[in-house]
Amino acid sequence: MNISEAQIKNLKAAVAAGLKSFYRPPMLTCSEYADTHFYMSSESSYTEGKWESLPFQIGILNAMGNDQITTLNIMKSARVGYTKMLMANAGYKIEHKKRNVLIYQPRDGAAKTFMKKHVETAIRDMPIWKALAPWIGRKHKDSTLEDKIFTNGKTLMVRGGTAAANYREISTDDVIYDELAGFDESIEHEGNATSLGDTRVELSLFPKSIRGSTPKVLGTCQIEKACSESQYQFRFNLPCPHCDELQHLKWGGKTEPFGIKWQGSDPKTAYYVCEHCGCCIENNQLHDMEEHPSALWICDKTGVYTTDFISFFDKDGDDFLTPENISIYIWSAYNTLNSWAKLVTEFYKAKGDKEKLQTFVNTKLGQPWDNDNGERIEWEDLGRRREMYPNGKMPDWVVYVTAGVDTQDDRYEGRVWGWGAGKECALIDRFILYGDPASQVLLDKVALRLNQSYPRNDGIVLSIGTTCWDSGGHYSDTVYSMSKKLGLFRVVPIKGANMYGKPIANFPRKRSNKGVYLTEVGTDNAKELIMAMMRTQPSVDTRTPGAIHLPLNDSICDDTELQQLTSERKLPTRRDGRIVYRWEAGGRRNEALDCFVYALAALYIAIDRFGINLDSLSKVITTDTQNEASTETSPQPKKPKKSQANNWLNGGSAKSGGWL
Repeated sequence: MNISEAQIKNLKAAVAAGLKSFYRPPMLTCSEYADTHFYMSSESSYTEGKWESLPFQIGILNAMGNDQITTLNIMKSARVGYTKMLMANAGYKIEHKKRNVLIYQPRDGAAKTFMKKHVETAIRDMPIWKALAPWIGRKHKDSTLEDKIFTNGKTLMVRGGTAAANYREISTDDVIYDELAGFDESIEHEGNATSLGDTRVELSLFPKSIRGSTPKVLGTCQIEKACSESQYQFRFNLPCPHCDELQHLKWGGKTEPFGIKWQGSDPKTAYYVCEHCGCCIENNQLHDMEEHPSALWICDKTGVYTTDFISFFDKDGDDFLTPENISIYIWSAYNTLNSWAKLVTEFYKAKGDKEKLQTFVNTKLGQPWDNDNGERIEWEDLGRRREMYPNGKMPDWVVYVTAGVDTQDDRYEGRVWGWGAGKECALIDRFILYGDPASQVLLDKVALRLNQSYPRNDGIVLSIGTTCWDSGGHYSDTVYSMSKKLGLFRVVPIKGANMYGKPIANFPRKRSNKGVYLTEVGTDNAKELIMAMMRTQPSVDTRTPGAIHLPLNDSICDDTELQQLTSERKLPTRRDGRIVYRWEAGGRRNEALDCFVYALAALYIAIDRFGINLDSLSKVITTDTQNEASTETSPQPKKPKKSQANNWLNGGSAKSGGWL
């Protein structure tokens, strides 16, 4: 039987029609779907047109679309395209994955505006989504300001987040909290938004909770809390074009060692300084850095990394199971359509105004505002307070001297501080000695400096009473041996306490198994006290308890010394569900501050364990000096002398520990 070409054509058409019901489009990732189908509408975009994912947006979109990630927290700044990514994800879930989506807004009014401005325009301008919405552009029971019901049986819901009723009797697959930081902390006393809303996805085969927001005030910010509860916290790390080392972008600042910086007060000169090699990175290099194959999203806590939030690897490069709960941090410096110069310009507009500065920190840097951010001391302010000591010698009110020694891999650094009544203090000396820390030659040089005496202007000479020497790192045994050599009570090995609230100096009752009095130093408490002391304005003529005096002598106190003294910031972190503060240098050198902490710890050891009383001692030495002055019969030159108090404070054999 002969079959005509027309019959063959009809047969093919019939087979094709029959097989059409079995056709399934290839599964796309969320970023692929967005780049293929999403459109930026004129009503809700700065620039109308087809969507094209920026490199950092690819990962965020894929995290939204990855079914194995059940909880996604995004702390963000403005200008990262977050709302557009939410809408691309909504289209992806409803049209491509056949899921229901529920979006919560902080207020009912915001929900209605979101539906009109973002949802309806996205459906209208995405042909593949519009095909499921025959009611678009006209009144219909399937198209309200709360629900959009599509012909594939799936629904997009938008609700305000203030009423507890909006969290009941709804079933969905995706629940999204837009601007979570703006929600009430408790929804009509029934719980917070995420605890109520997440129950709406409990019966889904593919449950997903997406929480995103610019942050607000630290400690009460719901997005900050949500992010902190995840073990996996990712930041986009980019390779430096000069040294190839990875780093996530940081704000920096004009005086910071790395991050965004600029020349003088001109925002147009903004550039980035690599934290690894110190080289300058121009803004026009950012796009290539983000597209570089070595750019990674890296978890701050675990070292787990990913390039696309589809596949994950541990820090050794082995496959890693996709985490169920992750947090992502992103801010506007990554947006290549923005500019670093514009960020600096906005910073200058906000500088000096607390409310504007909070807005800058929240919306431009994507960081929660810390109301306790007044801990910063500017080094220039300290520099203006430097003073000439009388005849270049110690002030006459100094009655006790301590030292702090910091151990580094290639040097020892030391600072000598003099103390008077009320813990008023003065920086007396500084030494930085380079060499192998284990070599006897270098250790002898340190010992020579610790055995040095310091004259007051009135002729009294004081030597260093107590020294605290950092024993951390690789040279603990070396420091222990120097303590035994120079005096167990005179040179005390120390280690920093890793818990906030520890005493400034916790001198033990017994020697350690190494034969020394290894003392734990509460560095956080010490730095709190030092920063408070720095805020106390000193006086040359009258005594000011707790004031810090700094010499107008660059060999002891130059700009570098001042910068190191003010190098650390009290930064918040969340531990066990509450905000705690830690002092961090942020990559800045801080040896001067560390040495000050150790010298302060030495004073506390002398006071608490050895009975030194600065107030009483000040009276004793002052009385001795006045008596000697009243018995002078002629202005004959005299040799420097030690007071009676100084004999038992600082004299004696180094081997025996001196006055003990």
